[in-house]
Amino acid sequence: MAKEINTIGVLTSGGDAPGMNAAIRAVVRTALAKGKKVVGIKRGYNGLISGDIHEMGSKDVSDIIQRGGTILHTARCLEFIEPEGQKRGAEMCKVFGIDGLVVIGGDGSFKGAEKLAGLGINTIGVPGTIDLDIACTDYTIGFDTAVNTAMEAIDKIRDTSTSHERCSVVEVMGRDAGYIALWTGIANGAEAVLLPEKQNIKQEKLIKMIIENRHKGKRHNLIINAEGSSEDSVKLAKKIEEVTGISTRATILGHLQRGGSPTAVDRMHASMMGSIAVDLLSEGKTNRVVAYKEGRYLDYDINEALKMKKSISDKRYELSKILSI
Repeated sequence: MAKEINTIGVLTSGGDAPGMNAAIRAVVRTALAKGKKVVGIKRGYNGLISGDIHEMGSKDVSDIIQRGGTILHTARCLEFIEPEGQKRGAEMCKVFGIDGLVVIGGDGSFKGAEKLAGLGINTIGVPGTIDLDIACTDYTIGFDTAVNTAMEAIDKIRDTSTSHERCSVVEVMGRDAGYIALWTGIANGAEAVLLPEKQNIKQEKLIKMIIENRHKGKRHNLIINAEGSSEDSVKLAKKIEEVTGISTRATILGHLQRGGSPTAVDRMHASMMGSIAVDLLSEGKTNRVVAYKEGRYLDYDINEALKMKKSISDKRYELSKILSI
């Protein structure tokens, strides 16, 4: 018979993402509604190891659903990669009476959750990353806000680029995954999208396209570049200007994309996932990841989820080229 869950801990780990606060709020309020005690763990696994843990009540999560970032703060913990650090984390759970743990983060965070589950701590993962790069789910907390933030910024850049008849190279986040670049490429009508997953675009071909566009009467061009692509945005902009004579600017959006009030989509899914995580713990389940796939909320074994592979849709990639304006 599964051990009854009386105290649930919640932490956020890895990169922050808009909507994490909505997930924390849902974990706390769902757990309290079920008669459970809830503790918040500050700064991810760093806080777990150091015992930076405090009890949370309903008032602690009031007025946070609209806030970006995470009230629990987040950090990367190299110490937790090692078995000794993992054992210290599991021991700290026992010291604070944590029967179940909700980990909000990405693949790296889930690897830590998997280790804790192996050490006897009931653990549930909730996907929180703006990169949309977790294979078991069609949605990750923060992606919708991040892509809308980038889209709005790129719209403004296109306005000024058009006024000055320039070419703009805009770099968006995505070291290993090009979903933000792909979505903004389609949504902003970019002439080209450069992705980590598609490294076959050559500078010469790109520059030829820009020259051909000028001959057609086009006076501005927009190139979306994911940070993990093979092209350096600043060097690419300089090269385009040198060869074409067209004034070209590189804009790196950077961590702008991580901040801001979460969209309704992020608030809704994050709230549902946080609540489902508590339901799973209450049912005695462990080593699971909450997912949203094909319109349904599901849960997967963390080991199974980490083995899944995700790839850029060829259809969407082709669409980004067909619909370029």
